[in-house]
Amino acid sequence: MDVYKRNIELENEIKEKTEELNKANNTMLTMSSIWDMMNSSEPLTNVLDTIVNSLQSHMGYINTLVLTKELDENGHYFLVKSHSDSKVISKFQENNKLMSIKEFHIPYNENFILAQALKEHKIQTSTDITNVLHGVMSGLSHEFVQEVIRTTKSKSIIVVPLYRKQNESYIKDFEFGCLMVFSERSDVANTEINFLTVFANQIELAITIAALFEEVRKQAVTDPLTGLYNRRYFEENINREAERALRLGQPFSLVSLDLDHLKTINDTYGHQYGDVAIKTISDVLKQKARSIDIPARIGGEEFNVLLPGVDSYGAMMAAERIRAAIEATPLEKIGNVTASIGVATFLEHSKNVFELTELADQAMYQAKINGRNQVKMSQKQKEVNWQKVAVNAFLDIISKQRVQIPPDLAGDITARLSSVSIQDKDAKEVIYSVVDIITQSYNSTYQSGFTKSKLMLAVKLAKAMNMKNIEIDKLKIAILLYDIGNIMIPENIFRKEDALTEEEKELIKSHPVIAARDILKPISSIQDIIPIIEKHHENWDGSGYPGNASGKDIPLGSQIILLVDAYYALTQDRPYRKAFDIEKAVEIIQQGAGIKWSVELVDKFIPLVKHETE
Repeated sequence: MDVYKRNIELENEIKEKTEELNKANNTMLTMSSIWDMMNSSEPLTNVLDTIVNSLQSHMGYINTLVLTKELDENGHYFLVKSHSDSKVISKFQENNKLMSIKEFHIPYNENFILAQALKEHKIQTSTDITNVLHGVMSGLSHEFVQEVIRTTKSKSIIVVPLYRKQNESYIKDFEFGCLMVFSERSDVANTEINFLTVFANQIELAITIAALFEEVRKQAVTDPLTGLYNRRYFEENINREAERALRLGQPFSLVSLDLDHLKTINDTYGHQYGDVAIKTISDVLKQKARSIDIPARIGGEEFNVLLPGVDSYGAMMAAERIRAAIEATPLEKIGNVTASIGVATFLEHSKNVFELTELADQAMYQAKINGRNQVKMSQKQKEVNWQKVAVNAFLDIISKQRVQIPPDLAGDITARLSSVSIQDKDAKEVIYSVVDIITQSYNSTYQSGFTKSKLMLAVKLAKAMNMKNIEIDKLKIAILLYDIGNIMIPENIFRKEDALTEEEKELIKSHPVIAARDILKPISSIQDIIPIIEKHHENWDGSGYPGNASGKDIPLGSQIILLVDAYYALTQDRPYRKAFDIEKAVEIIQQGAGIKWSVELVDKFIPLVKHETE
């Protein structure tokens, strides 16, 4: 009998030890899952899902949830961030089919078990499951709560407070939320409390690491000033959207937006108010965007909004709502700001993402040219033969005597141009020579061949700036015509060795306006070239002429003409000075970066010049 009793004791002891070993093994498995998560870059939601599922499967809990402490205009509340699959959740969803449990706001009550756990920094347990469930959702009926308890066999609830690590020190006051488990055991042993305490410390680290990864990931795709998506994220998504649109034959639209008069705001009120204006636009874009839209800050005062599945009609309506909302938002000290907006639609205006972006930008710039604070739809652009446009423009100028050219010279030019066949490979050379002749008619120091050299260098710079082919063709025409207004200025001014008088300076400054409005405006075929010519003496910082335009308000073609023309002026003899060598010319141009020309344009230009020199 003694041996028999001893065997029973040993069997029970073995059984207890086996259970302890199984618990220890499950504990290690649970902890291992958490440690694995800490060595990964998984999103926070994935980390929380792993935590609740591991704890339920390895430790035998009925249900496991992670709830976060949140804050809105009505105060604090709890939100279910992650939960395991269980009968408890199923019952809740059956009772409330209209709302997911993750959407439900659990009231923050100082006397509720969740708030008590956080406030006391201590694990809380309760066998009064009825009271806890009513605290989670006050509208639950008594019968439903009893059914949940009966069908799930829940006998106790354990709440573990969770905190997050901040900076270099562990701050217990930074409350993340709570871990809540439903257990089938009414008595919670000290060993279980000790395990959950250790477990909480580990998952707090996992949560902290995951949150840091999430923050870094967010920073990688968002603009720090506005919180909108950045250029990189936008470009990735517009390319993805283009693939989808081509596959399904469904259009999408692009809204290109630019804040008006940012430089004036910065100069008048300071850059901090410029930032306020930029943030205001970003807030409007967030408010007006659908959940599937992608509003992004492209840089400076430029914004894009990707509108999936929206055609041109819908995009114009959306863009007008954005424009009106921006104009209607008052700002402290500044008053109201406005924006110029361009719209282009994929499949309708282009099947190429790069071209679509260019078209939206051009429509936006057209809105600026037309007076700002308006929305413009992109127009389908036809390919033009720049040589044909140039020949017809010069024939129009000469035949209608829009400039004062001696009759014999006019006859020579007309004969040359009339004999040109656009398909002839020498057609370009004839055009270059005509421009050289016209320029030499008012400036005898101008050398033959300069026109061709300027045009070729300007085209290389345009390509370096990723300018679209159709825009490069416009630039070529503008290069040929931009100085035509100088023909109205007396040659003695160009040959003057002494300093110019104020009156002579004003006469020089008038030549872009003369060219654009008096000579070229009547020619219908070059209307889209005129803005380039009219602004080719505007400086990046707004100190140029004739309109003191600045930054992105100056067409890129105008900026290129100004830079190329300046380079050739610096490297050629002038009546008042000798030519600079190339190194000195480059140095002077670099000094003007950010003042006369954009830094980006100078950075692209210098390598081209050095390569040409070599």
